[in-house]
Amino acid sequence: MASASLSKPAYAFPLDRFSSPERFERIKSFTEGVETPCLLIDLDVVRAKYAEHREQLPFARVYYAVNANPMAEVLSALRDLGASFDVGSRYELDKVLALGVPPERIGFGNTIKKRADLAYFFDRGVRLYATDSILDLNNISDCAPGSRVYFRILSEGLGADWPQSKKFGSHPDLVRQLVKLAVRLGLEPYGIAFHPGSQQRDVGQWSTALTTVGHLFRQVAEQIHVDLKMVDMGGGLPANYLEPADPVPVYAENIRRFLDNSFEGKLPDEVIVEPGRSLVADAGIIVSEIVNIAKKSVSDRYPWVFLDAGKFGGLIETQGEAIKYPIYFEGVGGAQEVIIAGPTCDSMDILYEKWTYTMPESTRIGDRAYIFTAGAYTQSYSSVCFNGFPPLRAYILP
Repeated sequence: MASASLSKPAYAFPLDRFSSPERFERIKSFTEGVETPCLLIDLDVVRAKYAEHREQLPFARVYYAVNANPMAEVLSALRDLGASFDVGSRYELDKVLALGVPPERIGFGNTIKKRADLAYFFDRGVRLYATDSILDLNNISDCAPGSRVYFRILSEGLGADWPQSKKFGSHPDLVRQLVKLAVRLGLEPYGIAFHPGSQQRDVGQWSTALTTVGHLFRQVAEQIHVDLKMVDMGGGLPANYLEPADPVPVYAENIRRFLDNSFEGKLPDEVIVEPGRSLVADAGIIVSEIVNIAKKSVSDRYPWVFLDAGKFGGLIETQGEAIKYPIYFEGVGGAQEVIIAGPTCDSMDILYEKWTYTMPESTRIGDRAYIFTAGAYTQSYSSVCFNGFPPLRAYILP
C-alpha cells in the first residue's frame, strides 16, 4: 500500500477567490437547462469595478474599451455611471450611439481607419481621434477637419500577459513631426497616448512610458510652441486570473506617483484611462460541458479533456497559454493533471497543454466546467461559424 505522502492530493480549487458561494449557486441555477457553452455577465461586478476605478484613479477620465465586451447591457450600465467610450470601428460607434451616448463621450482610438470611417465618425459628431502616421493624419484633416488628435507612441508591453505589439504607435521623433504637421493641417494637437500592454503585471511599464510622455510634452512646448493637454494611458490594469496580480489600488498609487514625477507635480489638463479587461473580465463566467475525456495511448500520463468551448468559441487568448483562465470542475477525489482542448476540427484548438490544470478523478463526460474571469475578449473574439458552431451565447446573470 502506498504511503499517505505518495497518494494523490484531493482535488482543490480556490472557488472562493473567484466567486462567493451564493453567486456560484446563482450561476448553477440560471444555467440549469441552458445549452452550453454560454457566457454569463454579472453587472453588479461591472458596476463595482467601475466604482473602484473612479475611486482609485479620481484624476482620470474613464473611456471604456468597447471591444472588451460590447454587450448592450454592459455599455448601458457604464453609460449610466458616467463612463466615456473608446471605440475602434463604425460598428462599435453605432452600438454606443444607439444607446444615447453623446459623441462628446466617444473617442476613435484605432490608429488604423479608412477615410470613409473618419467621415462617418465626423458626421456623427465625434471630434477626438488617435493617430500614429502621416497618411492617417492627412486623412483626419480631410475627413474630420479641425478635430482634436492625439498621438500614440510605441511601447513594448514587457511584463504583459497579452502585449500590445509594435503594430501600434510611432517613435517619439516621428511624434514631434506629426505634431508639426497637425498644426499645418488645421487640427488641434491634443495629447499623447500609450498602451502598457493588456494584463500588465509590471507597474514599472507606466513609469517608462510616462517618462517619455513627459519629455515629449516639454519638447513640443519648447520647440514647436504647442501646449499639449491630454495623456491617454490606455488599459493594462489587471483582472483576477489564475496567476494573481496586484490589486488596482497598488497600481493606482504608483501610477499617480509616476505622473507626478513625469509632469513635475502638475498634471495635464486631462488624463484618460481606457480599461476594458479590468472592468468586465471578473464579471464573466463561461459555462461549458465536457464532451470527451481520452488518452492517446495506454501509457499516456495525462488525459485530454475536450470542452464544448474552445479557441474559436471565445477563448482565443489561450493562444500560447497567455491568459490562464481559472477553470473549476465540480467533483470529488484525487486531483488528476489534464490537457484541456476545445471541440473543433482544428489542431490549434488546444487550450492548455503546458500549464498544469487539474480536475477531480470523479469527473465524467457531460459534467460541466466553469471558466471564471471570462467577461473580457471572449464573446467579442468568438468566430461566426467555424465548424458551424455559433458565436458564444451571452446572458446577464439575474
